[in-house]
Amino acid sequence: MGNPGTFKRGLLLSALSYLGFETYQVISQAAVVHATAKVEEILEQADYLYESGETEKLYQLLTQYKESEDAELLWRLARASRDVAQLSRTSEEEKKLLVYEALEYAKRALEKNESSFASHKWYAICLSDVGDYEGIKAKIANAYIIKEHFEKAIELNPKDATSIHLMGIWCYTFAEMPWYQRRIAKMLFATPPSSTYEKALGYFHRAEQGKTYLKLHNKKLAAFWLMKAKDYPAHTEEDKQVKRNRSS
Repeated sequence: MGNPGTFKRGLLLSALSYLGFETYQVISQAAVVHATAKVEEILEQADYLYESGETEKLYQLLTQYKESEDAELLWRLARASRDVAQLSRTSEEEKKLLVYEALEYAKRALEKNESSFASHKWYAICLSDVGDYEGIKAKIANAYIIKEHFEKAIELNPKDATSIHLMGIWCYTFAEMPWYQRRIAKMLFATPPSSTYEKALGYFHRAEQGKTYLKLHNKKLAAFWLMKAKDYPAHTEEDKQVKRNRSS
C-alpha cells in the first residue's frame, strides 16, 4: 500500500478542488444574476428617457453599452441612433454615419435573438433608411427584405401597432408607386415588389391608422383615423414633425 500521507494529501486536494468548483459555480451564477439585473436597470432607464423624449441623453446612455450581447439593449440602441440622425441639428454627414450605425446595431440584435419582434422591426426600419443612400436598385432589392422582417415582427407580436402600421406604409408606398418607377423596377427585377391600397387599408385599420382612406375616397373616415393618430404621444422629433404636418 502507498504512503498514507500522500493519500491524505491527495484526498484533501480533491476535496478542495470540489469546494473550489462549487464556489466558482455559486460566484458565476451570482455574476449572471447581477449582470441580468444591471441590463434590466439600463433598459428601465432607457425606456424612461425614450418616453420623456430625451433623444440625445438616451443615445449617450446606450452607447456606453454598444459592445453588449443583449438584443433588447441593441435594438434600443439602433432606435436611439436613428432618432439622433433625425434631429434637425444633426449634420448630413453625421446623419449618414448614424443611419449606418443604427443598421449595424439592429443587425446584431437580430443575430443575438431572432425571436425578438422589435429586433425584426428595427432592422427593417434601419434597412429602409440606408436605402436613401444606396440608389433605386438597392432600395427596391431591400424592399423584399424589409417586408419579410415586418411580417416576422407581426407574426411574433400580432399586437404591435407600429409594425402593423409600417407594413401598411410598405403596401401604400408600392401601391402608389409612379409609373416611371414601376418601369425602372421591371427593368431591374423580374417581379418587382407591388401591393394595393386595399392591402394597405387592412394594415392601417388594424393599427388604428387611416391614411389610405384618403385614396379610397372616404374622407370622413380618414379624418377620424388621422385625428385619433394626433392623440398618440410624440417621443421623437420625427414624431413631432408628423404631428405638425397632420395639423397643417
